[in-house]
Amino acid sequence: MTAIDKLLGEIDSYCKQRKISKSTFGLHVVNDGKLVNRLRDGKGITLKTITRIQDYLDKNAYRNIGQNSCEEHTNNENNRGNIMPAAKKAKAKTKTAKAKVNPGNAMPADGKKNKAEEKTPFRFYDNRQNYLAFINTCNEKSAISQRIAKEFQYVQPSAPAFRMFDAGMGDATVLSNCMRYLHHKHPTVPHFIVAKEISMEDVRIGLDKMIDRFSEHPATILVLTNLNYAEAPKLMPRDVLTANAMNWREVKLEGTNAYNYREQLESLHDMFAEGWETQTSKVSGNPVFKRPSVVVIYREDHRILLDAVIPRPGIQTWNYDFILASQPWRAKTSAKFKAEKIIAPLARSLAPGGRLLAIQSCGNDPAAELVKNFWPDLIPFPVTRHDILKETKKTLGRDARDYNIKEMSDARSIFKYRMHALPSEIGGASIGTSTLFAAWNASVYVNQIEDERVEEVIKGGTYLDATAKTLNKHGGLWFNDETFVISKAKN
Repeated sequence: MTAIDKLLGEIDSYCKQRKISKSTFGLHVVNDGKLVNRLRDGKGITLKTITRIQDYLDKNAYRNIGQNSCEEHTNNENNRGNIMPAAKKAKAKTKTAKAKVNPGNAMPADGKKNKAEEKTPFRFYDNRQNYLAFINTCNEKSAISQRIAKEFQYVQPSAPAFRMFDAGMGDATVLSNCMRYLHHKHPTVPHFIVAKEISMEDVRIGLDKMIDRFSEHPATILVLTNLNYAEAPKLMPRDVLTANAMNWREVKLEGTNAYNYREQLESLHDMFAEGWETQTSKVSGNPVFKRPSVVVIYREDHRILLDAVIPRPGIQTWNYDFILASQPWRAKTSAKFKAEKIIAPLARSLAPGGRLLAIQSCGNDPAAELVKNFWPDLIPFPVTRHDILKETKKTLGRDARDYNIKEMSDARSIFKYRMHALPSEIGGASIGTSTLFAAWNASVYVNQIEDERVEEVIKGGTYLDATAKTLNKHGGLWFNDETFVISKAKN
């Protein structure tokens, strides 16, 4: 029995209990009398609609029905199997408990809201304005691109294409630099690039940087997706219902020059606005997709050449020659989580001889010294590369034998990048206010200081003096990133 069959069975049981028709059920749920027929035919049903059906059943199952029906629904709930992912099951159980103890969604006796209903506080690290200010005043992306270029020297493509996965495209500055280097190194090899990104704005900006890539390297397939780290490499959700609701688009660029591509890529913005809607996870507070989306872009005049490489829904079997995981997590996230949810799944997606390069901030720099003035007990980067690699080996288990997981020395692992500033702006009797603001913003951004803490310090008014002192002491502002590499043995 498929997941859809099980859901249809629950709907049928519910209609019998209530003595209503299938069309009436559809009208109650989404004002559509043909809902059940469309669900049975697999037509016109999105993940949002399926979620509304499940929520409706969970919310109404215990109201105005007999005890026997209650028990039957409880058994159905316990045996629902693969209809819902684990997180959805937990949500359903929570709703069931609330319905029993507090029918009608009444306020709890103590007058307090449940934690799940509390609003997730805004965090400085999520502020897009601070992000844009940081990337435009510091050369981290350039330094990362140079580090990647060194790693590409050890990677050889395997037929029928060089396959690369970017586990966080951002504004695509790093990705476009990688693609330029790949063209320089392998000018005639087809390039298959999969880029994960949850931010619609970053996808929009990133598309603008892809225009010249399709022009210079015609044999390029660019795939954009908002799936999570474990699912994005294969472009397929593990949950059946989520997979059925996949928003899969294929864009064939026409023409032979950058002007043609710019016009066509800019016309996709509305499509991305629909497919890249997000919501806030009540578990982690991070943005998550409302609907899984995959967009495949390539040149129409190279379709025959690329036919063996173009991905199709549900039949992905490839692995990757190179995987980039640059700043894919919050610094304070545990090593176990980073290993289990990000690094290990990505490592399992490597092709024989493939390499995974991970990059994260590590502190021990002037920026860390600056924030220590105000938060002396703060440890911004509690999880080192050594911790992550140790947990990754545990997560991979016996499969770790197939990988080269060695810890590099600091000299090989750590690299430096700086904040842009003219020599005349640093070291004088006074430093311009705009330079101080930029340095302060970069320091608290890289160290991922929460908004509430930053506001308290700003009210005190001494942060600019401390910033000027740090800049004069070190002749500017620089930061440390650390890297580690996991490679898969060749067959």
